[in-house]
Parts: sequence; C-alpha cells; structure tokens
Amino acid sequence: MELRQHALQVLCLTDPEQKSAAALDMQAQAATFLIATDAVIKAPEAQALPGRPERPELRHHTAVARRSPATAEGRAVLIHAIAHIEFNAINLALDAIWRFPGMPEQFYLDWLRVAAEEAKHFRLLRDHLRQHLGHDYGDFSAHQGLWSMCEKTAHDITARMALVPRTLEARGLDATPLIQHKLRSVGTSDALAAVAILDIILAEEVGHVAIGNHWYGWLCARQGLDPVAHYAELVARHEAPRPKPPLNSAARRAAGFTEAELLWLQQG
Repeated sequence: MELRQHALQVLCLTDPEQKSAAALDMQAQAATFLIATDAVIKAPEAQALPGRPERPELRHHTAVARRSPATAEGRAVLIHAIAHIEFNAINLALDAIWRFPGMPEQFYLDWLRVAAEEAKHFRLLRDHLRQHLGHDYGDFSAHQGLWSMCEKTAHDITARMALVPRTLEARGLDATPLIQHKLRSVGTSDALAAVAILDIILAEEVGHVAIGNHWYGWLCARQGLDPVAHYAELVARHEAPRPKPPLNSAARRAAGFTEAELLWLQQG
C-alpha cells in the first residue's frame, strides 16, 4: 500500500472510532508502506475535508461551553474539549502526510507517528468521558480553530509547520500543567485519573512539537530563511494567536525552541 494516498483515505473517514483505529493500524504497519514522496495527490472532489461526524456541533470559539471543573459536568466539558483537540490533531497529521509532496521519507513517517499518538490520546479521553463522566464525544459543542489554520496553510508547507505544530499545538504545552493543577485541586478520582492521562499526552506532545520545529527549521534552511524573522512574518500574515503566559519554557526547550524564539514569544 502507498502511505500518502492511504492517509487521505483515513482523513476522509467520518466515524471517530474508525478514524482513530485506522491511524493506529497505519502506524503498526508503517514498515510495509511504500511512500510516493514526489506524487501530487488530489483530494476527492465530492469529499469535504476533513471527514467528521455529525456531532459535536461546531460553533465559534466564543460560543463553546465553558464550565468550572469543580463540577462533574464541568469536567466533562473540559475533557470533551481536549478530546476534540486530539481528534482534530489526528486530522492535522494525516493532512500533512498526503498534502505536501517532495519531502524526505522521514517527514511522512514522523507525521504518521503523530497521527497514531493523537489517536491514542483521543481514545484515552473518550474512554474517560464514557467510564467516569457519563458522556461521550459529541455530547457538547466544539470549535474548529485548529482546522481553520490547517486550511489557511494548505498551500505553504513552511507556514503549516510554523503555525500548526509549533504554534497551536505548542499552546497545549503551556496550558496542560495549568489544567492539571485545577484538576488536582478538585481531587476526585475522575479528576486525578484525568491528570494521569494528561501526563501521557503532555510527554508525547513535546515530541510532536519537536517534529514541527525540526521540519520548520529544515524548510527554512532549504529556502535560506531566518527562522525567527520568517516566523514573525507568518504569524502576522495568517493572524496566528500568540501564546498566553505563562509559557512552559522547559517543555518548549525540550521540543526544540531556541532561546531567541522563546524571547520573541515572551515579548508578545
């Protein structure tokens, strides 16, 4: 089988269970795939990307429910929101695989690994919703901010690497410890179980952001671009959000951010 075409097929799946299972299966069979690195692959005309279920209802981010994690319902809303981010992250990784030709084989294998790990995260959170909180994915509204940036950067791989993994996903490195602190303060068994899941997610998301940093740096070197200056230009061009303090500087350094990049981010 050919990896990039198969990634597009999985991206088109609408059922979250099928999509997450297929992403994990692709990673398990990674060694058996051929990779058409230079092929230009076209999305099916009748298929809206990404494939998504009818629920959750998608709203503007200002209209999405927010409730205190002090209540079980509030924790369900919180875990649902994180599960939705992870589901979108599966789509983002699959999209990077099929959309961009002309990269080294390792690029496609890196994003295959990310897709599988995001699928694992989604399943952990969905199982938590079902087993501990009496809800399921789709029970609450959600927003589509991650995929919106994916669409903005569909024709520029350098912008994609800059503004999805090392901008939007890197925000999770900053936010997760704060969420964990709130859940620990609640102290219920379901809240502490969620903290443990977030430990797994945070450790692996450092690796995902590192992949984005690596390929952004690789692309800048290939084009003779200064990574910090070009990043600032891309942020302005695509109206990408600046990170909210405090930054998780240790996690960002582990993910490959340089001191110059951290300084620029902190000046925002």
